[in-house]
Amino acid sequence: MIEDIKKDAQERMGKAVDALGNNFNKIRTGRAHPSILDGVTVNYYGADTPLSQVANISVLDARTLSVSPWEKQMTPEIEKAIMKSSLGLNPVTTGDLMRIPMPPLTEETRKGYIKQARGEAENARVSIRNIRRDALGDVKDLLKEKEISEDDDRRAQDDIQKITDKFVAQVDTALATKEKDLMEI
Repeated sequence: MIEDIKKDAQERMGKAVDALGNNFNKIRTGRAHPSILDGVTVNYYGADTPLSQVANISVLDARTLSVSPWEKQMTPEIEKAIMKSSLGLNPVTTGDLMRIPMPPLTEETRKGYIKQARGEAENARVSIRNIRRDALGDVKDLLKEKEISEDDDRRAQDDIQKITDKFVAQVDTALATKEKDLMEI
């Protein structure tokens, strides 16, 4: 039973770290990467559809993305969706190909993105701590039910804390990497 609790906590903490990685991908670093446009949705025949499902997104060079819609009549709609997004990008349309230059990051925007990244990392840490709290609560319930001994309870608490420390360290490493990427010119 204790192993199940630890395994469940480990899986959930892993998902929290994965979610952090996805959130970090949405914070742009000045380099072109297709995942920057992951949050953009386009009105496609009355339904909000992710951009990646109505167009091909690729990297032309280090600072330019290209978007080529699968249906030519979607070009203005995609252009509007990109401009409305909070990414601060302005697409340049030539025929049916859209080029999206990445504006250079100023010191001020870099600091803003670092602040945003730190906020995302803190949210991930809070999520991991909540999972730890739930797991420890499950172990305490087993102790109350007299299904485990106090020694087992203590060992389980130590193991859960070690798992928590491991995942918090992963979050800290991911944050340090993202900060380094953001400060690169």
